[in-house]
Amino acid sequence: QVQLEESGGGLVQAGGSLRLSCAASEDTFSRYTMGWFRQAPGKEREFVAAVSWLNGATYYADFVKGRFTISRDNAKNTVLLQMNSLKPEDTAAYYCASSRSIVTRSTDFYDTWGQGTQVTVSP
Repeated sequence: QVQLEESGGGLVQAGGSLRLSCAASEDTFSRYTMGWFRQAPGKEREFVAAVSWLNGATYYADFVKGRFTISRDNAKNTVLLQMNSLKPEDTAAYYCASSRSIVTRSTDFYDTWGQGTQVTVSP
């Protein structure tokens, strides 16, 4: 089973940028759809973005469209989340996850999760 490790979180001012990285342990990484989710205190975990293993198609939650970009590098077993124009409401723990589905926004279809990385956006 693939193992995932996120990095790149931190504290940034509103309007700033961060790039999150998720490293996968398996060489079969290219056969997994990869997703980013986030969870703020007292709230449910929510979908942020995903990139399909089948054709590299990307999908975003409406609240990050135009600000966040997900990408994958199968040669490096890595998925990135570039976050621009950050807002205080983006503050959350961010998790990457893997799925054998072609594409999915539902946490139910993601089998493996990383430990998460904290993103804090100050006003």
